[in-house]
Amino acid sequence: MELHFRYNVKSISCPVKMLSGTRDRDNMLHLQHSWTPNIDHLAEFGVKLTQHVSAASLCTPSRAAFLTGRYPVRSGMVSSIGHRVLQWTGASGGLPTNETTFAKILKEKGYATGLIGKWHLGLNCESASDHCHHPLHHGFDYFYGMPFSMMGDCARWELSEKRVNLEQKLNFLFQVLALVALTLAAGKLVHLISISWMPVIWSALLAVLLLTTSCFVGALIVHADCFLMRNHTITEQPMRFQRVTPLILQEVESFLKRNKLRPFLLFVSFLHVHIPLITTKNFLGKSAHGLYGDNVEEMDWMVGQILDALDMEGLTNSTLVYFTSDHGGSLENQFGNTQYGGWNGIYKGGKGMGGWEGGIRVPGIFRWPGLLPAGRVIGDPTSLMDVFPTVVQLAGGEVPQDRVIDGRDLLPLLLGTAQHSDHEFLMHYCERFLHAARWHQRDRGTLWKVHFVTPVFQPEGAGACYGRKVCPCSGEKVVHHDPPLLFDLSRDPSEAHVLTPASEPLFYQVMERVQQAVREHQQTLSPVPLQLDRLGNLWRPWLQPCCGPFPLCWCLREDDPQ
Repeated sequence: MELHFRYNVKSISCPVKMLSGTRDRDNMLHLQHSWTPNIDHLAEFGVKLTQHVSAASLCTPSRAAFLTGRYPVRSGMVSSIGHRVLQWTGASGGLPTNETTFAKILKEKGYATGLIGKWHLGLNCESASDHCHHPLHHGFDYFYGMPFSMMGDCARWELSEKRVNLEQKLNFLFQVLALVALTLAAGKLVHLISISWMPVIWSALLAVLLLTTSCFVGALIVHADCFLMRNHTITEQPMRFQRVTPLILQEVESFLKRNKLRPFLLFVSFLHVHIPLITTKNFLGKSAHGLYGDNVEEMDWMVGQILDALDMEGLTNSTLVYFTSDHGGSLENQFGNTQYGGWNGIYKGGKGMGGWEGGIRVPGIFRWPGLLPAGRVIGDPTSLMDVFPTVVQLAGGEVPQDRVIDGRDLLPLLLGTAQHSDHEFLMHYCERFLHAARWHQRDRGTLWKVHFVTPVFQPEGAGACYGRKVCPCSGEKVVHHDPPLLFDLSRDPSEAHVLTPASEPLFYQVMERVQQAVREHQQTLSPVPLQLDRLGNLWRPWLQPCCGPFPLCWCLREDDPQ
């Protein structure tokens, strides 16, 4: 615990998540007319990372990498067949039990460890109560929030993740079976076929069952995935949206009061700013940027409330605060002429795109009054995976030596005692497929980006895959580039100008060095079960959490927040 006393480390607080639409050029948190004053204040008095990237462009793999300090392909928190995130609470996939999170190490060092908000890294393996992937099995000693994720289907929104698709499939099967039942019945009545009435009856019954299921599938999803837990107990199923924001803030304040006299780690994982953009009445219609702006402004207010709570408990000067996002804004979350998924500024692409900057470039702020220099801006490449070794070593723990840790300790860079980031190369995956890599050529001060695979935007000339939920990672709708695309991010952060041997004298040298680094990186990978592939990502009724006898999953076990 030497670092604990030497650097006055009393607590570490990690509020997450961040919108992508506050970026202005390379200064990702500057706005001419601030609609995020609390986040801007945090940045003004903290250290800003302007080349901060996530290890994946979607939440489940990105969060796995954040907590473990490892590319998600190492833990198996990826797919190979298009299932980009965990699809159901009642699925068996999740963060493997043999993975080590920074919360687990800090807990072993005597820290109180809490997670408040979204988890989305799995829950059960073999039964509805084994909770093998639960936060409490991954180093957190307190959890309050959603074991799954906020989604449009929670509010039966027009933008749907799975409800509309399931309804369409069920309606199609209903029509097929109804046609079969009618055909068999007509054939029997006119004596064209000689069968018993049983096939007719069973076909009709199955058709009615499918039609009924189609009518109720939206409500079933809401009850199956959109609920709150406190530790191992379901407290609200389904969740009541207008209660959630005050409940989360109440839980944060309570955690700080309980643990202010001991070292703690608090991971606040906001349900904002994800569709359906649940916003309390106090913020609806307040922003000039529509519902998305309302939701962002409410999240900013929540950040302010959390920082005020630190002040009230006398913890500000002894608390390291980190603020970031798990990925970029979702361009495809568009309905009519309204954009609900955010905006990525000058950066190309968005959520779900493994290589383009718009999907992986995220805000990064560290604040530690009296220790970290206020207003410092770091333009070297850094990663969410760097949080793992940084907080582990601050807490006096040891980074595991029995596995590859891809993150690097950020403290020397944050303090200014190191001139450059320890990352020379960073790899950018889309599912298990490597789409891009970046090379920080320190002696030239150049940041190169090489794209091996890119998605085909739809329609042609668009900047996203409209008509789909996210862009694909493989198959006919991606392009394998030979030679790969080369960009100089230090001069072209928008990735607008492809460099060629004719325009860049170092083209072949850069390609050779990056491809060598990719080969060396791939030699460090070991085969592991893919948690998001079909077997781990199917809904299984025996894994479905339910606060009553299944399928009567309904309860409200706690009073309204004070």
